[in-house]
Amino acid sequence: MSRDHVQSAERPTDEPEAPPYGAEVPFLELLARGASADAYEQPVLLARAQGRPDRWIAALEHAKLLALRVRSELEGRRRREAELSALFETAHDLAGLRDLDAVLQAIVQRARSLLGTDIAYLSLNDPDRGDTYMRVTEGSVAARFQQLRLGMGEGLGGLVAQTARPYVTDDYFKDGRFQHTDTIDAGVRDEGLVAILGVPLMLGHHVIGVLFAADRRARVFEREQIALLGSFAALAAAAIDTANLLTETRSALAGLERANEIIRDRSAVIERASDVHDRLAELVLRGGGVHDVAAAVSEVLDGTVEFIDATAAPTQALEAFRTEGHAVRHAGDWIAAVAAGGELFGALVLRGHPGLDPVDQRTLERAAMVTSLLLLARRSAAEAEQRVRGELLDDLLDARDRDPRLLRERASRLHADLDTTHVVLAARIDGPAADADQEADARRRLWSAASHLAATRRGLAAARDGGTVLLLPLDAGDTATDLARRTARHLGTAVHEAVTVGSSAPVEDLTAHPDAVAAAYEEGRRCLDALRLLGRSGDGAAAEDFGFLGLLLAGDRDIAGFVDRTIGQVVTYDERRGTDLLRTLDAYFACGMSPARTKDELHVHVNTVAQRLERVGRLLGDDWQSPSRALEIQLALRLQRLTASSIRP
Repeated sequence: MSRDHVQSAERPTDEPEAPPYGAEVPFLELLARGASADAYEQPVLLARAQGRPDRWIAALEHAKLLALRVRSELEGRRRREAELSALFETAHDLAGLRDLDAVLQAIVQRARSLLGTDIAYLSLNDPDRGDTYMRVTEGSVAARFQQLRLGMGEGLGGLVAQTARPYVTDDYFKDGRFQHTDTIDAGVRDEGLVAILGVPLMLGHHVIGVLFAADRRARVFEREQIALLGSFAALAAAAIDTANLLTETRSALAGLERANEIIRDRSAVIERASDVHDRLAELVLRGGGVHDVAAAVSEVLDGTVEFIDATAAPTQALEAFRTEGHAVRHAGDWIAAVAAGGELFGALVLRGHPGLDPVDQRTLERAAMVTSLLLLARRSAAEAEQRVRGELLDDLLDARDRDPRLLRERASRLHADLDTTHVVLAARIDGPAADADQEADARRRLWSAASHLAATRRGLAAARDGGTVLLLPLDAGDTATDLARRTARHLGTAVHEAVTVGSSAPVEDLTAHPDAVAAAYEEGRRCLDALRLLGRSGDGAAAEDFGFLGLLLAGDRDIAGFVDRTIGQVVTYDERRGTDLLRTLDAYFACGMSPARTKDELHVHVNTVAQRLERVGRLLGDDWQSPSRALEIQLALRLQRLTASSIRP
C-alpha cells in the first residue's frame, strides 16, 4: 500500500488532505534534536507568513499534533526509564548494604531529584520514646526542621501512619484534615514549605515511618509521582529491615564466638598461671621494664596486654578497681590499675578476652602489681634526671643560656629534642588547702607527676609560680588543646585532685629563639587564669578553644587567622565564583535566621536563599547554625567587614 493510501486510511474524514510529501519533515527534524514543545509551532507560523495554501497549513497542523504526541510519548518513556534506573540503582545499593544511613540518604536524594521537589526527607518511629524523629533530609536549610521530634499521630505524617496510605496537601497551612501542632508548624514555617506529599514505610502491616517530598510553592503531585515515591519508600523499609536482620545475625555470631573462645581457654588455664608466675619472677630478677611485663602476660594469656597512662585509662574502671581490688571489665576489655602508695601510675589493659576466668584475672592483677614495683624502683633514679630537666627549663624561661649549641647538647642528654615543635603548659592544682603544709605537699606531688610525664614524653618540667610548667613536644596530627586536656586528666588522676592546664600555641626553633619559651609560658598562664575564671577547673585548653575570646588570650592578636578559620571557605568561594554567600549570611543572621524574611531583605526568591544556605552548610559543616558556631560566625563576619574596609583606598 502506498504512503498516500496509508495516510488516507488513518486520517479522519473531516481533516484536510495532507500533501503527499514534505509537511512532516520539519517536525521530524525537531523530534530528532529534542526541541522544546514551543518550537513545534514555528513551521506553522512560517508557512502562514510565507502565504502557503490553507491545505498546506492544515496538513502542517495535523503533522504538528502527531509530532507532539510522539514527543510526549518519548518523554514519558525517558522519564519512566530514569525512574526505573533510579529504583534499580537503589535496589543494587540495598543488595550490597554496608551503611544504612548511606542507603537511606541515596533514596531521599534520588526521590528529590526525580520528583523535582525542593526538599525530601524521611522520618522513623521511635517505639522506645513513643514519638517520631527526622532521620534523613535532603535540601533542608532550617536547623529546627531537621531536628523535629513529633508525637504519634501529629501532623501530616501522623495521618499517613494512621491510614497507612499516601497523603497529599497542596497548601499545608490551609489543610485542616490533620492535627496541626505549634512545634510542627514552626518547623515547616522555618523551612518555607507549602505542598507536601507523604507515603508510608511499611514492614508487613506496620508503619515504621514516612517518606516525604515537599515544595516551597503550591504544587499538585501527579499519580505517577505518588507511585514513584511509594516505590522508594518500599526500598527504604526493606533497607531498614535488612539492617536489623544483619545486626541480630552479627550479635548471635559474636555470642557464639565468645563462648567458643572461653571453652578453648579453659583447657589451658592452670598451665598459663604457672607459666606467667615464672616469667614475672624472671623479669623482676633481671630488671625488666613495663613493656616487658605486658609482652610476657600477652603471650601467656593469649591476648593483647598493654600499659596505658592514667590519663588514657577510663576513670570509672580505675575507681572500681581501687574499691574492689580486682581487675574490672570495661567496654569489652579487662583493666587492672597500676598503683602504689595511693599514687596511680596507669593501668594494664587486656584486649581480645571478652570472658576471663578467675585464674587469668589474678594473673593480670599480679602483673599490674609487678609493674608498679618496677616503676617505683626506677623513680629514685629518675628524680635526679627530673631536677636536671627542671634546671634546663628554668634557663629557657629566664633566657640566661642563649648558646643554641649548649642548649641542644643539654637537651640531648635528657633525650629531648628542642628542634621539634613544642607547647608550653601551665598547670596548677585547684581547690583550697587546709593549711600551708598540705598546700606544699600538693605542689610537690604535682611537680613529681609532671616530671614523670615530661620524662616519658621527652619533654621538660619545672616548679613555677605556685604550680608547674611543662615543655612537651607536639606530635604530628595532635593539637595544643588535645595535649592540654590529656595533661590535665593525667596530672589530676596522679595527684587525686583537680588540675587545670593552660596551653600556649605551638612554638618552634627554641634553641634559636629561647625568649619564645617565656612568651609562650605567659600565654599558657593567661589561658589557665581564663579557665579558672570560667569555672572550668580540672580542664585543659589553648587560646584557640575560647573562640573570639582567644584573640584576647593569645600572645598575638591573630584576627586574620580567626576569620580564616571561621568563614575562610565562604570568603574563598565568593572570590572564586563571584557569588554572594557572605551577604546572604549577613542578612540571614540579621533576619533572625529566617529564610522567609531573608529573601525579603535580599529581594530574591526563597529557593535562592535556601540554595545559598545549603551551600554555606556544605562549606562550614552541618553544625554551623548551632548557637556557639553561629556566634563565632557573626563575629567573624563583622571582623571581616572591618578588615576589608580598613584596607580600601
